[in-house]
Amino acid sequence: MDKFEAAFNDIIAKDLKVEPRDWMPEEYRKHVLRQVSQHAHSEVIGMQPEGNWLLRAPSLRSKQVLLAKIQDEGGHGLYLYSVAETLGMSREEMINQLHAGKAKYSSIFNYPALNWADMGAIGWLVDGAAIVNQVSLQKTSYGPYSRGMVRICKEESFHQRQGYEIMLHMARGTKEQKEMAQDALNRFWFPSLMMFGPHDADSAHSSKAMEWKIKRESNDQLRQKFIDKTVPQAEFLGLTVPDPNCKWNETTGHYDHSPFNWDEFWAVVNGDGPCNTERLDHHKKAHNDNAWVRDAAVAYAKKTEGSLV
Repeated sequence: MDKFEAAFNDIIAKDLKVEPRDWMPEEYRKHVLRQVSQHAHSEVIGMQPEGNWLLRAPSLRSKQVLLAKIQDEGGHGLYLYSVAETLGMSREEMINQLHAGKAKYSSIFNYPALNWADMGAIGWLVDGAAIVNQVSLQKTSYGPYSRGMVRICKEESFHQRQGYEIMLHMARGTKEQKEMAQDALNRFWFPSLMMFGPHDADSAHSSKAMEWKIKRESNDQLRQKFIDKTVPQAEFLGLTVPDPNCKWNETTGHYDHSPFNWDEFWAVVNGDGPCNTERLDHHKKAHNDNAWVRDAAVAYAKKTEGSLV
């Protein structure tokens, strides 16, 4: 073991942060980069199902809140693309990988948002699952990623409350509104649980991520934490989690749950979900249609280079 590897191992052992200028194993760099890439793309692609409901929000207040949330998600993507740049990958390269299908984003965003109740389910369940994962990531071993997560978690907490408020109003509204809320929960429950990734035993990268403290808790640990936190919230709403086996287990101190349909999960991850093509095509079109903005920004930067403007 050379001195550089020894120094890196010492940082991990002492629970310190690995910084961009520190020596790190190439496998560590690639692992963090892959995770940050997926996270960044998920934030940006996740704007699409919500953006589709901006002009159909039921009130001006709900429109303002949803717009603020979408703006936050775009900002999160930019923070994370900047983290990736500290690891040697440009934003342009990341976008190219996404468009070529080489980079992934969260499977949950390949499901359609059919009605306003889905805006509630996405905020409550999807952002709720994200918070459980991202609070843990505030302690990740890569410094820029860890620091970026602090603000992201604060904003995601607002997003989760926004979604829960929508579900609360609908669950306490008319019979038809409560049925819409229940239907949204039915459709988003299992996809939200699968956001945490495959079982630990089936995850190709989980052990190294835990060893290097990139992840501080495993997929299954995070998923169970989310279930234990969310089932009582559903009960408060008067809604039913769509899993007959989801019951409190006094022995384990956790909620039991049914097995997941991992065939569906892998199909969506591999491009065969309900909205995979739609999501990527929309992103490509927006990227190409607005190339003039990037060109103008570059031209302006060159023109003002060296000036005080």
